[in-house]
Parts: sequence; structure tokens; C-alpha cells
Amino acid sequence: MFSLGPDHILWNYIKSILLDDTYLEHMTNITNACIYIEHWPSYFKKSILVIIPKLNKASYDTPKAFQPIVLLNTTGKLIKKVINNCLQFHTTTNSYLYPNQLGDVQQKSTIDTGIYLTHLVRAGWVKQCYTSVIAFDVTQFFLSLNHVFLLSCLKKAGLNCLS
Repeated sequence: MFSLGPDHILWNYIKSILLDDTYLEHMTNITNACIYIEHWPSYFKKSILVIIPKLNKASYDTPKAFQPIVLLNTTGKLIKKVINNCLQFHTTTNSYLYPNQLGDVQQKSTIDTGIYLTHLVRAGWVKQCYTSVIAFDVTQFFLSLNHVFLLSCLKKAGLNCLS
């Protein structure tokens, strides 16, 4: 089962047409234009909200019995993915990230985080130390950033990755 976003394009279709050099060049031009003029078109921001009932609920009388899912524009998701991959490449190859940055970094998983945390705790035990952990949920952190300031910092760092 699958659901289509507002542009009605499936990932399988995107993958197949990306093999065509002409289409790939057009997508590259669109992506570069978005970065160059610092604009994300409203077309890419369109989404569809789907409400799905959670399984095995005794009653469906409360909102907690349902799971909202947002289906995003597939083309916009592709361009965001390309930009994210470029940023990840530049930040890791230029050592802009703290070496122990594990969240949202390619090739570093939740398991890596658990292994590193376990190592820190056990290393503390060897030294007769106690260990405490504080965790923060920063789900909406990126949305609260000043994006104009973030873009100027990225430009200053030389992260004009697609041009």
C-alpha cells in the first residue's frame, strides 16, 4: 500500500527518470536556482494530511487513537535530500561537525549512539565515577532557527555546494 503526495509522483518514477541525463540536468538547475535565489517555492511546501486509525484501540472516540501522517511533495523531498547530502558531505569533509555528533549524520545510527554512551558509562565505572545522562527533544529546533542567519553562516563557511 502506498499514498501519493500532492504532486502524485511515486519514488519509483523519480528513480527511473533520474537515469535520463536531460531530466537530471533540469533537476540540478532547479535545485541550484532554489539555493542561488534563496527561495523555496510554495509548490514544494504543499502537503496532504492523512489521518490513520491506530490498530487495536478499544475506542476511537479520542484523538490519541489516530495517527496523522503528512504526505509531502515528492519533487521537493528529492531536492531537500540532494541539498542535505551536499551539506553533510561538506560539513564532514571540512570537519565542521563535532566528531561525536551522531544525530542526523549519515553512517551514524542510533546503535552507534548507544554504543558510545555505553562506552562512556563503563569508562566512568573504571574510574569509580557516576554517570548521568540528560536528553533533549529538539524536534522543532531547525524550524525555530533564523534561516537568513543560517544561510549567511553557510555561505561564509564556503558551503555553496551545488553551484
